Amino acid sequence: MPVMRGLLAPQNTFLDTIATRFDGTHSNFVLGNAQVQSLYPIVYCSDGFCELTGYARAELMQKSCACHFLYGPDTSDRLTAQIQGALDERREFKTELVFYKKEGTQFWCLLDIVPIKNEKGEVVLFLVSHKDITDKKKDQDPEQGPDTDEETGLEVHQVTRPPGFNANRRRSRAVLYHLSGHLQKQDKSKLKINNNMFGEKPPIPEYKVAAIQKSRFILLHYGTFKAGWDWLILLATFYVAVTVPYNVCFTVVGGRDEGSSGGGGGSSAPRSPPSVSDILVEILFILDILLNFRTTFVSTSGQVVYDARSICVHYVTTWLFVDLIAALPFDLLYAFNVSVYFGVHLLKTVRLLRLLRLLQKLERYSQYSAVVLTLLMSMFALLAHWMACVWYFIGRREIESPGSWDIGWLHELAKRLGGLGVLGGGPSMRSSYVTSLYFALSSLTSVGFGNVSANTDSEKIFSICTMLIGALMHAVVFGNVTAIIQRMYSRRSLYHTRTKDLKDFIRVHRLPKALEQRMLECFQTTWSVNNGIDVSELLKDFPDELRADIAMHLNKELLQLPLFESASRGCLRSLSLIIKTSFCAPGEFLIRQGDALQAIYFVCSGSMEVLKDNTVLAILGKGDLIGSDSLTKEQVIKTNANVKALTYCDLQYISLKGLREVLRLYPEYAQKFISEIQHDLTYNLREGHGADVSLSVVPKRGGVRGRGGGGHTTRCAVLHVPVIFHFCSRDMTGKNNSTPEPEHTDTELSNIHSHVFVSSLSHTHTHTHTNFRMPTRSHTDECTAARG
Repeated sequence: MPVMRGLLAPQNTFLDTIATRFDGTHSNFVLGNAQVQSLYPIVYCSDGFCELTGYARAELMQKSCACHFLYGPDTSDRLTAQIQGALDERREFKTELVFYKKEGTQFWCLLDIVPIKNEKGEVVLFLVSHKDITDKKKDQDPEQGPDTDEETGLEVHQVTRPPGFNANRRRSRAVLYHLSGHLQKQDKSKLKINNNMFGEKPPIPEYKVAAIQKSRFILLHYGTFKAGWDWLILLATFYVAVTVPYNVCFTVVGGRDEGSSGGGGGSSAPRSPPSVSDILVEILFILDILLNFRTTFVSTSGQVVYDARSICVHYVTTWLFVDLIAALPFDLLYAFNVSVYFGVHLLKTVRLLRLLRLLQKLERYSQYSAVVLTLLMSMFALLAHWMACVWYFIGRREIESPGSWDIGWLHELAKRLGGLGVLGGGPSMRSSYVTSLYFALSSLTSVGFGNVSANTDSEKIFSICTMLIGALMHAVVFGNVTAIIQRMYSRRSLYHTRTKDLKDFIRVHRLPKALEQRMLECFQTTWSVNNGIDVSELLKDFPDELRADIAMHLNKELLQLPLFESASRGCLRSLSLIIKTSFCAPGEFLIRQGDALQAIYFVCSGSMEVLKDNTVLAILGKGDLIGSDSLTKEQVIKTNANVKALTYCDLQYISLKGLREVLRLYPEYAQKFISEIQHDLTYNLREGHGADVSLSVVPKRGGVRGRGGGGHTTRCAVLHVPVIFHFCSRDMTGKNNSTPEPEHTDTELSNIHSHVFVSSLSHTHTHTHTNFRMPTRSHTDECTAARG
């Protein structure tokens, strides 16, 4: 799969914040819709409010957030009027009053109303919080008792307060501080107010799409820069995977042998300055660690985490240790002429741990077959390279051993090459590496050929391990390679399978040659258009909302016709789901005369002709609409003409059955559609529609010369067809711009080769060739008017 981008769509998390921070606590509140005047219905209520009042959430929804259902005999009418006034004026309000629970129990409530605004500054919600203060009322000194307002019934406490102090705001501000993240987790039985609450007024949360709070120094894990950086680190990792084993086994071992007096294991390795590429790779790895501390990641819930602290904690607990070990700058020891021993060189192999990151990211590119194929073959070659390095290392150890120095594979190679030596001589480094790689590859892919063989026990054990690893790599690497190649050619394989099935069907049923050719040509052309993809099957698992949006995009050319301008968006979405596509090859009939008309067709590309009794009634091109104007009755509509393709045609069509169902769901648009379609149909195929053509057969003067020449004259029937010429053009919206006065001519159409020839034009005084189109309005009315 590609890089997991996470849930990136802008979200309004206001309700989620309330639900997660308040449900299950002592907080009791409701949210009211401020956009519904007077009623202000409840759109959300907390579990605490349901427990306080005794009402179920289903009973409270859509009731007024002024909580009229909690009013009772002792509820102050003056305060209820003030509550309604505060809601109408969209302002904050707080008070204490008597409410009644569902079972009729009376309780004192601290009520606070806070308007919630959206990003435009409009009040869209009311946060109405409630707190049961009955116990506080009872705990007051019963002998002295609190002073009471005679009008409102509210208790007036005679306690000296600092200037500007208002005890009634405590509950409301606590709720707001919960929403804005300023209130810390505390004991549920006691609400502790922050000292800041009595100073500056806390910000009121807004009901809007949450903006992404991201520092400009935070890198997006799916960004272009991070993708390019990952590829650079991938190349550096491969470089390390190739050079580190080679340097440890060939350069260090060989150099140590040459620089040591007796091959003692404790002598120091020769000092060699690090290459520029090695230093650059170490710098890249260190920079990669720094960048990972500032790169977003996807949490287990699918959310993209932008918080810098969360990113650091996540990286420290996952890949920091591996990346840190792999980035240790061992090569700087050589740069500062520090003597190191062979064991230090082995520590450089920990850089190969970077390959674990490669395995983690490998599935990102699983949909790119060529990339995965290249990576798998590279991994196989890399494994062979490691095996070659170890094979050479074993050979050098055997030469150093007094008991087996003359039977090891490296000694045998030196004898065959003519460079026999014990410690100081032997084959060159290039010959040794090539031979080692040859042995590793032959052992991984087969059982070897024997020209380089294992002689000592150590070499035989290594050979056994190599063969076992080779068997595993065959199953893993080459098994995946086979699957990838099959997936790359799966579409082509499906095409050949379908073609073979089609030919087998033709052979079994002994279809005639002409029909066979038509079937094969139709299949091949249709496949070239859709590549064998069944859109309905592909989209069936998507939500209806998404499918409708996709269908509207695919069929936007048809839905942009003037016929659908007055349709609502819901109607257009319903229509888009029933639009189908079709294809017609040259010479194929889309509709035969007398057939039952099943759909309304729209020509997307190509050209077609409408024929009746071998007479061309209309020529259709891109943007033309053909069908019937009778859609109100559930009756069979017979066609009055043939529709034949002149070129390859792409069509879109709406079935009449589905169209009737949609119009039944949207009756306000049905009448407009029925009246508009009469003007938008390029040709009406309904049988019984007004006659378009009057036929009269007259002899042709002079005849038509045959193609053979020689002065031979061929006589044929000439059809006089009254045609209404509209000097019009179809604009981009599909509307016809025509002159108000149509010109009527009597045109002779010859039926030779089904082509249209204008042989003579009466009532015209020019020889200008004009492209004509059949009228889009009622043919009967125009023909009658023209003849008059």
